[in-house]
Amino acid sequence: MTSVLVVNAGSSSLKLRVLGPADAVTASADVSPWDGRPDDPGLRRFLDGLTGIGAAGHRVVHGGHRFTAATLIDDGVVAGIGELTDLAPLHQPRALAGIEAVRAALPQVPAVACFDTAFHAGLPAAAAAYALPAGWTRRFGLRRFGFHGLSHAYAARRAAQICADSDAERLRVVTCHLGAGSSLAAVKGGRCVDTTMGFTPLEGLVMATRSGTVDPGLVLWLLRHGGLTLDEVAGGLEFSAGLAGLAELPGGSGDLRDVRLAAARGNPQARLAIEVHAHRLRAGIAAMAAALDGLDALVFTGGIGEHQAETRAEATAGLGFLGVAVDQIGNASARPDCDISAPGAPVRTLVIAAREDIEVARQTRAVLAAG
Repeated sequence: MTSVLVVNAGSSSLKLRVLGPADAVTASADVSPWDGRPDDPGLRRFLDGLTGIGAAGHRVVHGGHRFTAATLIDDGVVAGIGELTDLAPLHQPRALAGIEAVRAALPQVPAVACFDTAFHAGLPAAAAAYALPAGWTRRFGLRRFGFHGLSHAYAARRAAQICADSDAERLRVVTCHLGAGSSLAAVKGGRCVDTTMGFTPLEGLVMATRSGTVDPGLVLWLLRHGGLTLDEVAGGLEFSAGLAGLAELPGGSGDLRDVRLAAARGNPQARLAIEVHAHRLRAGIAAMAAALDGLDALVFTGGIGEHQAETRAEATAGLGFLGVAVDQIGNASARPDCDISAPGAPVRTLVIAAREDIEVARQTRAVLAAG
């Protein structure tokens, strides 16, 4: 197979990459902002100019219970992805638009759907189950799905390559995908055994505008006694909470870079936002290490994980009891992919570039090779 077209449809942007046999990017385009139309002129222009494409791989956020591995796309798969829209209303329609556009422009090219939730589909029951009334769980198929799976899968695999002296089948890795949306995964021997996001991407860490985990009783109180509507609560938790809610910056920014600038100027709410973010992140890493019964490598990836040395320092500062220690000079100058561990530290701390495109291409090739 000469080349794989990787289509990564986000809620407001579209990333297109062509990866050759050695995973070198030979062509790329970013459509941003993207309104979700499959006939977008920029998208059509890029697709019409492609030649020599052996397959297309599409990132799809939610696979639900049905899609637990990368899957060759046909009309039934397209319909199945659409049926999961209520679980990922911002992302599923965009993924379907990308699939429609590629099928129209490259009708003879086989296409594969690669699901963010699939990496977490094999979570142990103890990690996947919610302690809800059994009737609810059976009726609605409730469980912790997890997200960012393509990024976590790649980061864990790359960590095993870097830690070449370790037994890959036993390697215990916590991967930290940190960006506007953030999650952690506990990976043992390449298999995910726990993660921080759950039924939706709202669970877990404090994020740019998402709250992360909150007491469900608090949500019920807001609805019953706070006078807020369901739409107000849903919108607040998704778009006005997290760092944005804590820092209260002009314009409502939840970008951690803006929060740090405000904190440096003496804004106490911005300083609190940073402290809450770091507290939750440290606690989450420790919880993931507990799920692994120890830790061999800690990985930072994603826009924040790769580029913000302050966040990595804050996250690791209280984790010495796990064997984590970073070299401060190495951390400050880190460029992916690299090791920022302090000399003699029992746990390797790595900074790894997020390459969902490589993981999508790998899964796409595997599906087609399997026939």
